[in-house]
Amino acid sequence: MDIQSTETKDLEKQVAAREAVKFIKNNDIVGLGTGSTAYFAIVEIAELVRNGLKIKGVPTSEHTAALATSLGIELLDMNEVNTIDVTIDGADEFDEQLNLIKGGGGALFREKIVASLTKKEIIIADAAKKVEKLGAFRVPVEVVPLALNYVLQELSKLNGVGTVRMKGNVPFISDNHNYIVDTDFGLIENAAFLSGSLNQIDGVLAHGLFVNLTSIVIMGKGSETVTYAKH
Repeated sequence: MDIQSTETKDLEKQVAAREAVKFIKNNDIVGLGTGSTAYFAIVEIAELVRNGLKIKGVPTSEHTAALATSLGIELLDMNEVNTIDVTIDGADEFDEQLNLIKGGGGALFREKIVASLTKKEIIIADAAKKVEKLGAFRVPVEVVPLALNYVLQELSKLNGVGTVRMKGNVPFISDNHNYIVDTDFGLIENAAFLSGSLNQIDGVLAHGLFVNLTSIVIMGKGSETVTYAKH
């Protein structure tokens, strides 16, 4: 990837983040996403906190918790909250129906729990993340290590080709001490159906298809933003 396109994507993520934080109100409980896009939102939120905004954050990963703490954002444990007012997170792909593929950063399980607790889930993205059909990006599936072989067989029955995510020469281990299996299903015709099928596989803790969890996607396009809202 050339420097120009990286700079453009970062600009688009930043303008989307600035637009998204406008939805945060004083005393809100705010879900804090994980990944390179969510990073920009956390930085913007920290700036608002420094300027007097009172919020408490719920992190979706250990990495996000460390970042937020370093920037002075007060945090709550996920088990301390019954609802979250606003969550700002990124996505690896999204379509116009606001279906998402998430989990490129490996935090999909906590991201999904936080999204499920959230009244207004806001996804921020650069323009390259918008697709007509999900599936060019492989679907991350978080798998209990003991069940890996079984899950790989079940994924193949759904026409999925799964590859264990590696970190160097060893498997990547999630914050929950599980493997991530990045799974190629080709272009996905029915995200809701595939999501339901994956939910039925014993040994799968979570998967990266997010269906009916998103309120708004704010996409950066150059120095402007385009908003896609739930119909």
